[in-house]
Parts: sequence; C-alpha cells; structure tokens
Amino acid sequence: MACTSMVHTVGRKVPVVDLGVGTALLTDQYELTMLQAALRSGTAGRRAVFEVFARSLPAGRRYGIVAGTGRLLDAIEAFRFGQAELEFLTANGIVDKPTTQWLEKYRFSGNIWGYSEGDCFFPESPILVVEGTFAEAVLVETIALSILNHDCAIASAASRMVQVANGRPIIEMGSRRTHEWAAVAAARAAYIAGFATTSNLEAGRRYGVPTAGTAAHSFTLLHDSERHAFQVQLAALGESTTLLIDTYDIERAVQTAVKIAGPALGAVRIDSGDLGVMARRVRDQLDSLGAHDTRIVVTGDLDEFGIAALGAAPVDGYGVGTSLVTGSGAPTASLVYKLVARTDTAAPDALMRPVAKRSPGKPSRGGRKTAVRRIDGHGTAYTETVSTGEPTPGPHDRVLLVPLVRDGEIIGREPLTKARERHTRSLAELPPTALQLSRGEPAIPTEFVDGGPRR
Repeated sequence: MACTSMVHTVGRKVPVVDLGVGTALLTDQYELTMLQAALRSGTAGRRAVFEVFARSLPAGRRYGIVAGTGRLLDAIEAFRFGQAELEFLTANGIVDKPTTQWLEKYRFSGNIWGYSEGDCFFPESPILVVEGTFAEAVLVETIALSILNHDCAIASAASRMVQVANGRPIIEMGSRRTHEWAAVAAARAAYIAGFATTSNLEAGRRYGVPTAGTAAHSFTLLHDSERHAFQVQLAALGESTTLLIDTYDIERAVQTAVKIAGPALGAVRIDSGDLGVMARRVRDQLDSLGAHDTRIVVTGDLDEFGIAALGAAPVDGYGVGTSLVTGSGAPTASLVYKLVARTDTAAPDALMRPVAKRSPGKPSRGGRKTAVRRIDGHGTAYTETVSTGEPTPGPHDRVLLVPLVRDGEIIGREPLTKARERHTRSLAELPPTALQLSRGEPAIPTEFVDGGPRR
C-alpha cells in the first residue's frame, strides 16, 4: 500500500500518493472510466488481445531497440489499488462503488509476450502482446506505453551512438538534463544499447549499471590554482583519474597535469571548443611529454553525428548527456497500444476474432500477431514476417515473441547483461546499411501474412 498524506483543496481533502511505492495511479483516467462502463455493460470479462507497436520509425532511423521490458514487469507486479489509491479515486468521484470494489481485488492474471530487451524492432513489429480480460488488460495500457516509449527511444538513440563510436567507450551523463527518475531509466536503457558506464548512482544501485565520474569545472575554480586542484584530485583518486583540462588554458593544463601526475596519468577530459582540433593538439602534447598511455575523453553536447565526426580524431572515449536522454531528436518511440482481437462473450472457449481501427491515417491490423525474423544462410536478416497464424520459422530464422507473464506470474525477468549481449547479436544480424546515419528506409522490410483466426 502506498504511503499517503493529506492536502487541502477547495472543499475537500485529497490523498497524495507516494509515487515511489505503487504504480496503479501512473495511468490515464480514461482507463478507469472505460473499465467502469465495461463493468456496467457486462463486456469487461471478454477476453482481449492488445498489441504494442510503432507505425513507423523516427525519420532517418533504420531500426529501433527494445528497452524497458524489465521495468514494465516490475511496474505490472506493483500495479495494485490499495487503500490510498482507492480513497483518491472515490474522493474525487473518478469511479463508482462497484468499480472500486473490483479494483480492490485487481491483479493482472493474464499473459504477456514480447520482444526481448536489446532486440531490434521495425515498423509494425508487435513488441508486446497482452492477453487477458478487457478489464485487466486495458488498465496496463498507460504504464506500458509510458515505460516502453521512453526506454525504447533512449536505447535506439544510444545504439546509434555506440555504433559510430566504433569500440570507443561512452559514458552516460544526462542526469541533470531530464527528470530525476527518467535519468535512472535512461542510464539503464543506454547500458543495454552498449554504453560503458553512467554517472547516475541510482542506476548503479538499482540496476547494476557500472558508474563513473571525477570532477567538474567548479572543483578547479574552488581551489586557488589549477595545479592545486589537480594535486588534490590525484591525491584523493589516484593517478588513474581523469583531469578536466579546459577550465583555463588547455595547453598549460596538460603540462601541469603531466608534471604532477607523471606519464601514468589515466586520462584528460575536454569539454569545450572544437573537440577534434583540441584532441589532436592534446594528443601531440601528451606524447611529447611521454604520456603516451594517457587517454583523451571528450564531452560537450555530443550526439551520434558529433561522435561520427570525431571518428578520425585521437579520442579514447566520449561522454553524452542531453542528446541521449532526449532520444537524440526522437524522445518517444511513437508506440501505440491497440486492441487487435476479442471474444464476443466471456466464455473461456469463445472464439477470438480480429478487430481493427479504420480511421484515416491511423489504421491498425486486426488479429493477434506472431513475428519471425527471416535470416539467410550467411546470418543476415532480410525480412520481419508478422503473421496472424502460428509462426513457421526456417532453419536460420528467429521467433521474436517470448513469454514474459503467464497467468499473472512474471516469468520473463533476466539479468541486464543478457539484454546487452542480445543487442550486440541482434545488430550483427542486420545488413550493413542498418548502421548508416544517413536518411533511409528501415534496415529490413516488414511482411504481413494472414494466418486465419486463432483461439
């Protein structure tokens, strides 16, 4: 049950829910008004299938990356209407008494399948399939989209950055550029997509993402001289630390850093100016001073295009913040949650029939889907086949939907390292054009096959 306190509004007292505990109110009101109406009409118990997919990828993107599934499973497990949540709903007249009584016993008891975290997705890929009664499945719509839209957007942007970094490590450092909890989720998603570390300590504690960080310009400005600041940092953190060298004069800072630390200095960081030009100058100076193994890390409003532009520069690592946590221009994956099949009655053996929107510009395809990634004999993917029938994989193909929840029980949890390894394997399957930053079509086409009705 969530902790509560009371705040006064005009004419009433409203409970304030501690959002750090429960997830049931991290939803849109219309989910509950639909529930109430469906309970009243007798349709709430009809079996239903919802699917999460994107109609298209952001302009210029060749693929998307699935992330957030683990966080979603945690959120569904915590999706409970305790006393505090129910008091809020009833005090504000959001639901009636029968609906309140139904919500009091709510537990998701259906089934969920999804693409595994770290895998690629394409337009119309059914990355999440939710099956249950309409009443229980509709309630998780908002939380599913909230988590997946954010995390998939971050992971998709991070993946592009990692690919153009070409093996050079990237640290995620966007905490101060987004909501405090979005920062934690972003660090997790970026790690799945191949970022090496994060500056966010809560991501380290909660998800085991490796953390890193040394000092900002304020630390240098705090001290009476740059030399003193460097001496203090080296004494506290050792020779392997990274010294920030662009507070004043970079050339002078490099000379001071190597004189104090010696050639064993771990790294220097450049945060401003023409990063490519400065990196070359710093590399030459470090080498002339005998600090051949001292690495150069660059930061400062980098995105995948900025990283690509530095490909020929003597840079050993990058730090990315704002662009990462905003999806590098695509802050949402544009995922939707659509009803694609339902029964006409609540009978357990009722036939599931496809349903679909027909609205102009936003149509959907009816029927519960399966998905197979077609892979040729050389290990390269060439088609994503989405079907309303049972999957028929070839010898090299991959069935993409895996069970995540069975009869309400979470069965799809896995270590974050597995998602990270899967991301590497999934990208390796794609044709070379997938890694281009230039505008173009999705790396592989999506093919639809009508497999007939399913139960």
